[in-house]
Amino acid sequence: MASNRDLSNAQKAKKDEFYTQLPDIERELEYYKDYFKGKTVLCNCDDPRVSNFFTFFALNFEHYGLNRLITTCYKNQERDLFSQNNSEKAIWLEYNGDLNGNGVPDPEEIGIHYLKGDGDFRSEECIELLKQADIVCTNPPFSLFRDFMKLLMDYNKKFLIIGNMNAMKYKEIFPYFQRNEMWYGPSISSGDREFGVPKSYPLNAAGCRVDEAGNKFIRVKGVRWFTNLDHQKRNERFELYKRYTPEEYPKFDNYDAINVNKAIDIPKDYPGVMGVPISFMDKYNPDQFEIVGITGRDVELKSKVYGKDVEGWNDLNAHPVLLINGKHKSLYDRILIRHRRPSK
Repeated sequence: MASNRDLSNAQKAKKDEFYTQLPDIERELEYYKDYFKGKTVLCNCDDPRVSNFFTFFALNFEHYGLNRLITTCYKNQERDLFSQNNSEKAIWLEYNGDLNGNGVPDPEEIGIHYLKGDGDFRSEECIELLKQADIVCTNPPFSLFRDFMKLLMDYNKKFLIIGNMNAMKYKEIFPYFQRNEMWYGPSISSGDREFGVPKSYPLNAAGCRVDEAGNKFIRVKGVRWFTNLDHQKRNERFELYKRYTPEEYPKFDNYDAINVNKAIDIPKDYPGVMGVPISFMDKYNPDQFEIVGITGRDVELKSKVYGKDVEGWNDLNAHPVLLINGKHKSLYDRILIRHRRPSK
C-alpha cells in the first residue's frame, strides 16, 4: 500500500500521474449536483482515454444539466480518443451533450482542437480555457499541487479536486483552510483509495495490482477531496462529550495550548487554544470552531507555528519544539483550534 512517503517519492521523481477511479468520483459528486446546472466544467489535467472525470461528466452531462465540458490533454495524446498511439500534439476537447440521442458521448459529438503548446495547465492557452470555466474538477499532479491551487484561487474558480490530505499543511494552502476558502469534501475521511497509474509506473508497494488487460493500480493512503463547494456535512455539529481537566489535557511548556490526541476527545468546555491531530479537519465545522494555526516540522524536527495569531499569513515563523514536561510532543503535526462557543 502506498504511504505518504511513496507519494513524496513520486513527487520527487515526477511520477505523479494517478488516475482517479470512477466510483470515487461518483460518491463525491453526489453532494454537489445542484451546483452544476448550466455550468461549464473544466478538467484541465485529464487524458480522456484514461480520465474518469471526463467519463463521468460526459455520461452525466444531461443528468447534471451541464452547459459545456472542456478537457485539456498534455502532449503525446492522439487525436483518435480511443487510440493508444502517441502524437506530439496536445489537444483540448469540447463536449456539448448527446446530439444523436443514444445516451453516450460519441467521437463525432466531441469537438477536438489542437493546442499550440504542450497542454500544461499553466500555459496561456490553457488559462484562456480556465477563464471560460465555472467549475474545475480534476486530479492535478501531486508535484504541482501548490501551483495548481494558486491558479484556481487567482482566477476565483470553484473547484473539486483530489489530492493528498497533507497538502492542507503547505504554507501556501493552509491559509485558505484557515480563512474558510477551502475545505475537505465529505466522501473520503479515512482509509485508502485505489488509483490507476501509467503502464510504465513501477509497482513497488503492497496493495498494487495489474488487471487482465495489463492496467496497473496502486492503493494510496491519506487521500482527500479539496473543494470550495459547500456541502451539508461541513455544517454538521461535531458532538463532544468530554470536559477539560488539567490531568488529562496537559499544556505545552512553550505554547499556550493544550494537547488533544484524538479529535473525539476535544473537551467541549475548554475556552483556550487546543492542539489537535490533522485528521480533525474531517470533522471541522466553521461555525463551531476557529482555526488559530498549525504546527509543522522541518528535517531537524524543530517545530514551527504559523497562522493569524503570529506574524503573516504565509510566512513560517520559527517556534521552539512543542514540549510537555520537557518532552517533545510534535512527532505529529497539530492543528491549533479553539471553540467559538465553548460549553459552560
